[in-house]
Amino acid sequence: MVNIASYQTKAGKRYRVRYRKPDGSQTDKRGFKRKLDAETWAAEHVTVAKARGEYIDPRDGNITVRPLYEAWIAKKRISAKESYYHTLEGAWAANAADMWDSRRVNTITREEVQRWAASISDGTGTRDGRPRSATVVIRVVDMLAGILDDAVSDRRIPSNPARGIAKPRKRKRRHMYLTAAELYAVADGAKWRRDIVLTLGLCGMRWGELAALRVRDVDLERHRLHIGASASTVAGKVVVSDPKTYDARSIMYPEALDAMMRRRCEGKSDDDLLFDAPHRPGEYLSLADCPTSHDGWFSVALRRAGIDRGHMTVHDLRHTAASLMVSAGANVKAVQRQLGHRSAAMTLDTYADLFDADLDDLSAAMSDMLAREHVGKTWADGGA
Repeated sequence: MVNIASYQTKAGKRYRVRYRKPDGSQTDKRGFKRKLDAETWAAEHVTVAKARGEYIDPRDGNITVRPLYEAWIAKKRISAKESYYHTLEGAWAANAADMWDSRRVNTITREEVQRWAASISDGTGTRDGRPRSATVVIRVVDMLAGILDDAVSDRRIPSNPARGIAKPRKRKRRHMYLTAAELYAVADGAKWRRDIVLTLGLCGMRWGELAALRVRDVDLERHRLHIGASASTVAGKVVVSDPKTYDARSIMYPEALDAMMRRRCEGKSDDDLLFDAPHRPGEYLSLADCPTSHDGWFSVALRRAGIDRGHMTVHDLRHTAASLMVSAGANVKAVQRQLGHRSAAMTLDTYADLFDADLDDLSAAMSDMLAREHVGKTWADGGA
């Protein structure tokens, strides 16, 4: 039952909606300047909502975002890799906490979320005034949406104002590839990291997967490497977790790496790391060993090899491996398995440019087949 009554304040006459919640307790909503406004609110938020089973207690929406964020991020700590968990924590602290932590969830509007997303994208809403990449903007908007999804599920708010927000598109960075000759030249310029460059550039694993390899993961007879872990640097310490797609796999290494693999395994126990730094024997390769800056060791190795192809990074060695495998005649399923993609479709989407030549080969092969079957001339002449 809903009852609307007037009352007096210093500012004048106001109206109050008194009603019972689904649990039988009584409450009210105050502050309406007009009786019509009180009636409209009561119809929408109490009468109709109860009939539909969609009733939301307005007071439950007074909770601020911060405790909901803490509950949401705690779930991620259980389900996500530690490196990704810390990425989420850092992204929220740097880009969203100031805006949302102290806000009551029932006061957040879709328009407001849209303006915020635009402001961190162009830098007007960031602490340092610098624009955030599309990846970061999408990440924090999706985090807010996930937090407010929980608020909807808990019946704190009727709908999620962070869903359906326009987000920036990620710019696809053009893949850069090295030829086999260029790869060896860069490896020579990388000094003690030569083995690392060749393994990444010929096998295609991720940096973290290479860093986690141990002697027991090498099958010298079959030329196989077992990829079952990934080592990454999180908050200054190395964290070992599952590979990116969580699936262990075996990959090949070409015979050209056989002598190097045997040398690296010689005299070591099964649990010893396959790759480590000479100045830190027995320790994992760190983030510092995998540079992305223009003045890192990989850029220096490129310059020593006389290669100037824009800003290439160590990750481009993974693309190089894909290119060399396709050039050697590998089919998409083999490349998928080698790279650890979840599906062949993902491999095709990622490296569509590499498989363009397959269409040319298919065209030539079909033309040869038709010519052998003596149907080419008939079709060309318009015959049936």
